[in-house]
Amino acid sequence: MSESEIEKYAKGLGERIRACANAVGNGEELSRRTGIPRSTLESYLTGDSEPKASRLVAIALAAQASVGWLATGEGDMTQPQLGHSEDQDDSYAYIPLYDARVSQGHGAWNDGVKILTKLAFTKYSLRRKGLNPAELAAVRVDGDSNEPILSDGDTVMVDLSRNVLQGEAFYVIRIDDLLYAKRLQREFDGSIMVISANPAYKMITVPQDRLESLQIIGRVVWAGGWMI
Repeated sequence: MSESEIEKYAKGLGERIRACANAVGNGEELSRRTGIPRSTLESYLTGDSEPKASRLVAIALAAQASVGWLATGEGDMTQPQLGHSEDQDDSYAYIPLYDARVSQGHGAWNDGVKILTKLAFTKYSLRRKGLNPAELAAVRVDGDSNEPILSDGDTVMVDLSRNVLQGEAFYVIRIDDLLYAKRLQREFDGSIMVISANPAYKMITVPQDRLESLQIIGRVVWAGGWMI
């Protein structure tokens, strides 16, 4: 594909994403429904960046549009089967996106928090990862402590059944009534290291005799792409 063809494709894709935004009301509403940061959507609209396949699917589902049309511009925009109810559509599992951001405080992590929307994942993809849709939830990330892996406003999906430390990985945790997405690592003395991906943030050690102050909500399994 020539440079001019690439530019033409990027422009066309941006226009189709804008059509999806218009279909749901505006860009802010599309951001809310998909969990994609508003600034990231703007970069798609201008052609400065191109969405991953998972985000194309999220945009199409939010606007009840054809994924094929959104990706290529071929065919019709509308895709009626994407508007089927959850009971009618056996291909997808719908994961709740809570209006709770990690780094915000809550009595229980989702106590009184409303569901903004539901994110659609194929049951096949979840099954391949050994995930039970009933044990999954999505939240958004606050701050830059995990740049470049997780950015402010990113959406992460958490497996709530994995609420004990089982190997080094990213977990959503609660310390002093605040939620965080951090990498956890168990040390030989039984303590746990709480690690930020951004080197500007210092590691925190939770000693063995204070582990009750650290609650593991679940393991992060997806953030715009699988993490397991």
